[in-house]
Amino acid sequence: MQRSLLRHRDFVLLWSGQTVSEVGSQISVLALPLVAVVVLGADAWQVGLLTAAGTSAYLLVSLPAGAVVDRVRKRPLMLGCDLGLLAVIGSVPVAHALGVLTLGQLYAVAFAAGVLSVFFSVAYQSYLPVLLEQGQLMDGNGKIAATQSAAQIAGPGVGAGLVAAVGAAAAMAADAVSFALSAVSLGAIRGRERKPAGAAGVVGAAGAAGAAGAVAATTLRAQIAEGLRHVVRDPILRNSVAFNGTANFFVVMVETLGPVFLVRSLHVPPGLVGLLMALGAVGGVAGGVAAKSLARGVGSARVSWLAMTLFSLPGLLIPLAGHGGRAVLYGVGWSAWTFSAVVANISLTSYRQASCPPGMIGRVSAAARWINWGTLPLGGLAGGALAGAVGVRATLWIATVGGCCSGLWLFFSPLRGMRDIPLGRWSLSLGRDGAVT
Repeated sequence: MQRSLLRHRDFVLLWSGQTVSEVGSQISVLALPLVAVVVLGADAWQVGLLTAAGTSAYLLVSLPAGAVVDRVRKRPLMLGCDLGLLAVIGSVPVAHALGVLTLGQLYAVAFAAGVLSVFFSVAYQSYLPVLLEQGQLMDGNGKIAATQSAAQIAGPGVGAGLVAAVGAAAAMAADAVSFALSAVSLGAIRGRERKPAGAAGVVGAAGAAGAAGAVAATTLRAQIAEGLRHVVRDPILRNSVAFNGTANFFVVMVETLGPVFLVRSLHVPPGLVGLLMALGAVGGVAGGVAAKSLARGVGSARVSWLAMTLFSLPGLLIPLAGHGGRAVLYGVGWSAWTFSAVVANISLTSYRQASCPPGMIGRVSAAARWINWGTLPLGGLAGGALAGAVGVRATLWIATVGGCCSGLWLFFSPLRGMRDIPLGRWSLSLGRDGAVT
């Protein structure tokens, strides 16, 4: 019988450090645009550019990040990212205190923080299977997903209080401190990680050839292509990333238009808007807590597609929200969506971690993340364009119906014929066409 993860010292250190860091990051999600608007007088277009600077890293570096992560030990890389984020985020309150803060610096901070966060998150998902046994992955991913959602509840509230007390720029110091605490927790982990097989071989081959840069670049491209091929050939992974990419496309439309809809169409007070948006994080916490029990009772494969075809249907309440008490329908629908997405993704992430060869998990995770997150800027642009053409409420209908249909990618996959997702290495034998054999 496996011991409880609450008694797994190294996991608790990793989990607690990342939880603190997640809360800090949510503070910056609120504070960074406020610094641009309140302190530097940025207009809407400039704030949009700031958001683009932060999210562009997903498209630009996710794929090479996966290949790099597979070449190195994960924990030192994560430590380096934490220290880099400490310096990058910490530069904002320092520059503001010295009176030299500019929008150019904020753009650079957003981009650099995005790059470091991508490397950290890819390494983090690749490190968990090193730290845990395969049978513990569902539990570990569930605990992490629950605390990430809890951070989305606590972070904005803490951030709002800090912004009111010390100002937006100074509030970002709390995020910088959270990265320092995350680095301390990583440094306290006792378990030692083996050097990835092939890391030395790449360097040796490059040296022997006398063209290290060219060989490294060729190898990097080959490894990126290998990660993408693995995702495309595995029928569960292929449909999983198609589901996530589709869902994210529509979810970001709701995230972008939700505040506009609540404030301008329904005239909801700003304080209540924050509460309704926070209900989404409550749904995520509930999903993280319930995922393990649902997987046991219903089956981890079944629950993945049921979550995003049946459990997500209350999401259709979002565009039905109205004035007065009917505004709460938005929060109920948003909570149902996040609950469903977390339940589905815990099973799917656990499959990806357990089914990949150890030497490929970084690049496979990065390939999946590149597709999953690459649709975010597209969804934001589409939401804005549709809202201008057909109106905000009509666009929310399109987004919620599309989001509820995204689970069909999972329904029309091998998952429909399984009770549980296989979590053993090489659980599926793939033919040349990617069929399960």
